Amino acid sequence: MCGISGLANWGDRATLARMNAVQAHRGPNDSGIWEHRSPDGTYIALGSRRLSILDLSADGRMPMSNEDGTVWITYNGEIYNFADLRHELEYKGHQFASNTDTEVIVHLYEELGDDCVTRLNGMFAFAICDLRGSAPRLLLARDHFGVKPLYYTLDSGRLAFASEAKALLEVDGVQARIDLQALNQYLSFLWVPDPKTLFDGILKLPAGHRAVFCDGRLEISEYWDLSFPPEDHEFRFSEENLVHEIRERFRHSVEQQMVSDVPLGAFLSAGLDSSSIVAAMCRTAKKPLRTYTITFPEKYRKGENTLDDPAVAARLARQLGCENQQIVVEPDVASVLPKLCWHMDEPTADPAILTAYLVCREASRDVTVLLSGVGGDELFAGYRKYVAHYWAQLAPRFVKNSAAGLESSLPNLRGSRFKGQVRLTKKMLRSAGAKPEERFIRNCTYLDSAQTGSLLSRDVRGELHDVHADAEHLARFERVQHADFLNQMLYLDTKIFMPSLNLTYNDKMSMASSVEVRVPFLNRELAEFVAWNVPPRLKLKGRLFPTTKHVFRKAMSGILPEEVLKQPKAGFAAPTDYWLAHDLHEMTGDLLSESRVRARGLFRPEAVNKFVDEHRSGKQDWSMQIWQFLTLELWMQNFLDGSRFSQVEAVQAAIA
Repeated sequence: MCGISGLANWGDRATLARMNAVQAHRGPNDSGIWEHRSPDGTYIALGSRRLSILDLSADGRMPMSNEDGTVWITYNGEIYNFADLRHELEYKGHQFASNTDTEVIVHLYEELGDDCVTRLNGMFAFAICDLRGSAPRLLLARDHFGVKPLYYTLDSGRLAFASEAKALLEVDGVQARIDLQALNQYLSFLWVPDPKTLFDGILKLPAGHRAVFCDGRLEISEYWDLSFPPEDHEFRFSEENLVHEIRERFRHSVEQQMVSDVPLGAFLSAGLDSSSIVAAMCRTAKKPLRTYTITFPEKYRKGENTLDDPAVAARLARQLGCENQQIVVEPDVASVLPKLCWHMDEPTADPAILTAYLVCREASRDVTVLLSGVGGDELFAGYRKYVAHYWAQLAPRFVKNSAAGLESSLPNLRGSRFKGQVRLTKKMLRSAGAKPEERFIRNCTYLDSAQTGSLLSRDVRGELHDVHADAEHLARFERVQHADFLNQMLYLDTKIFMPSLNLTYNDKMSMASSVEVRVPFLNRELAEFVAWNVPPRLKLKGRLFPTTKHVFRKAMSGILPEEVLKQPKAGFAAPTDYWLAHDLHEMTGDLLSESRVRARGLFRPEAVNKFVDEHRSGKQDWSMQIWQFLTLELWMQNFLDGSRFSQVEAVQAAIA
């Protein structure tokens, strides 16, 4: 696992050194720079920060080349089928100088060129410079699901790229400015969908895409997409056969991802996904597995139904013979939040970034690799919003037509364990009369278009006339119109929600602690099998009170105890309401003050103040929206002002 960076016809060695330094937390074990200047003046430079996982020797140093130095790579990730690929390549005569998966990619590129990405099973972002042609050629690639990030900026035939957007700000001429269209998306979804970022001019290479830069031009193409069968597809496997097949394929994926030359462990919550991974790991581990469960003091847990029960995790750990560490945290949120907003690169208004960071920080004392359950919900239909679709289908038309008017009359039930259900119910009522695609998108939002319009200042509102936050979602729906609607929803979450939010914060928060997180559910072959062979009715079984992830629960029956199999969905969340009322009360008043909001010029101060007042009075539950405003302001202080967690302080903290 590493941090990568690179330049083409832009900057110099000192620039690349700064880009490397600002990503030091991603690779504290080693760093390297390679640069090449052609006779025609073309300049290419690659940088790397290394977190050693496989082949800890100097042989694994990057950037790395082939035997004659004509093909160079900088790479971030893990290729789980690298041993099989290496055997093939050795049979064809390729010579290896290390035991790394990095070198496998180099030689695979020599064999297949740009199509090398189609043979890789893993998580990766890399750049390969090929000097064998008449002009230097750069290949950039990001893995199938977007587990690893890759940011880039292009200007007048010049290219810069890196694992983190903040590294690109070290390049002369790249300035931190807000993309207002991306701001509109952020206000709707709490995060910005790929390929945009909140930085104007800085983009993300989408998941499953590659890009070729040559002669000053960048050409981007998609090499893989998750596909689904048509709605009337006849599935050939029985439920019994599917249960067996999924169990074995899942076990194989977990075992593949346990390959490491450094200590590894796993997240362990009370949930089905992480528990299944730990159970599968224990079947292979040669010594007691280290697992990590995060929890909060009881005062934080009041009224929260999204915080996993640590007692369930503890009982499972004992049953499986794990060395479980229960991490009870009471963080200084006001102090740590600005730092985490810097690490995230973009404002991400999901408080789960804090819990992800805290568990990775504690685990980093013992292990360098952690396995996570991210992807299980998108693969097997685990989210409540999928259930909401079927509920809306069952509702009579007159109920749908009158539902929107009921939203404001519902109590928010803050301080009770039902507040999460109430929040979803309000969204469902708001969207009940809409078409299925529009209803699903609305159920994913936190501010609707009317609320966003009333929030924005007049100038910003004018800039965003006729700009729709859901354009990327609608474009994705177009691709899967042929499929069952449940599969359509799963596709959207796999292509937008998962890479833009869950995978992003898992990468950034783990790398902030120099820890690698692997995601066994996102094995390409497993995902393709589930998409084409599991009927939607076996993912979400039933209509009125459906069982989520039905077929996967059956696959884990007999392996996990009943209390885990029947455990309701609980997010990897945090006590947002408590923090806003206590730890962040003063910060909220300061960062969202009328004078500060007016000076920014983005929002109407009275509109922001209304959100805060209604939340503090108990009239409404605006915790997520206020968190959204806070993280946006901290992002602007970090990157537009440089006054809170400055670049210099950040680099020093990362290297320390």
